[in-house]
Amino acid sequence: MAVSADLAKLLDRKYEDMSLDELIKAPVEALAGVSEGDAKLLKEAFNIKTVGDMGRNKFFRAATALVDLTDSRK
Repeated sequence: MAVSADLAKLLDRKYEDMSLDELIKAPVEALAGVSEGDAKLLKEAFNIKTVGDMGRNKFFRAATALVDLTDSRK
Protein backbone atom coordinates (compact mmCIF):
# COMPACT_ATOMS: atom_id res chain seq x y z
CA MET A 1 0.00 0.00 0.00
CA ALA A 2 1.54 3.27 -1.11
CA VAL A 3 1.24 6.28 1.16
CA SER A 4 1.66 9.87 0.07
CA ALA A 5 1.74 13.04 2.11
CA ASP A 6 2.29 16.72 1.39
CA LEU A 7 5.10 17.74 3.71
CA ALA A 8 5.58 21.21 2.21
CA LYS A 9 4.03 23.00 5.20
CA LEU A 10 6.37 21.18 7.58
CA LEU A 11 9.59 21.88 5.68
CA ASP A 12 11.77 24.76 4.65
CA ARG A 13 11.34 25.31 0.90
CA LYS A 14 14.78 23.98 -0.10
CA TYR A 15 14.03 20.62 1.55
CA GLU A 16 10.54 20.04 0.09
CA ASP A 17 11.67 17.68 -2.69
CA MET A 18 13.82 15.39 -0.54
CA SER A 19 12.95 11.78 0.16
CA LEU A 20 12.04 10.71 3.69
CA ASP A 21 15.45 9.03 4.03
CA GLU A 22 17.14 12.30 3.07
CA LEU A 23 14.94 14.34 5.41
CA ILE A 24 15.83 12.20 8.42
CA LYS A 25 19.50 13.00 7.74
CA ALA A 26 18.84 16.70 7.07
CA PRO A 27 19.72 19.38 9.63
CA VAL A 28 16.93 20.47 11.95
CA GLU A 29 16.71 23.76 10.05
CA ALA A 30 14.95 21.70 7.36
CA LEU A 31 11.83 21.96 9.52
CA ALA A 32 9.74 25.05 8.85
CA GLY A 33 10.20 27.57 11.64
CA VAL A 34 13.48 26.18 13.00
CA SER A 35 16.22 28.77 12.57
CA GLU A 36 19.98 28.32 12.56
CA GLY A 37 19.97 29.81 16.07
CA ASP A 38 17.39 27.29 17.21
CA ALA A 39 19.48 24.50 15.69
CA LYS A 40 22.54 25.71 17.58
CA LEU A 41 20.64 25.67 20.86
CA LEU A 42 19.23 22.18 20.19
CA LYS A 43 22.75 20.92 19.48
CA GLU A 44 24.14 22.50 22.66
CA ALA A 45 21.31 21.31 24.90
CA PHE A 46 20.52 17.87 23.49
CA ASN A 47 23.20 17.09 20.86
CA ILE A 48 20.46 17.20 18.20
CA LYS A 49 21.90 17.81 14.74
CA THR A 50 19.40 16.20 12.36
CA VAL A 51 15.66 15.79 11.97
CA GLY A 52 16.17 12.13 12.89
CA ASP A 53 18.03 13.08 16.08
CA MET A 54 15.11 15.29 17.07
CA GLY A 55 12.51 12.64 16.33
CA ARG A 56 14.42 10.01 18.29
CA ASN A 57 15.29 12.21 21.27
CA LYS A 58 13.98 10.63 24.48
CA PHE A 59 12.82 13.95 25.92
CA PHE A 60 10.88 14.97 22.82
CA ARG A 61 9.37 11.47 22.59
CA ALA A 62 8.36 11.54 26.27
CA ALA A 63 6.70 14.94 25.88
CA THR A 64 4.86 13.77 22.75
CA ALA A 65 3.65 10.63 24.54
CA LEU A 66 2.34 12.69 27.47
CA VAL A 67 0.50 15.08 25.16
CA ASP A 68 -0.97 12.17 23.18
CA LEU A 69 -2.17 10.49 26.37
CA THR A 70 -3.73 13.72 27.63
CA ASP A 71 -5.39 14.49 24.31
CA SER A 72 -6.84 10.98 24.05
CA ARG A 73 -8.73 11.55 27.34
CA LYS A 74 -10.64 14.54 25.92
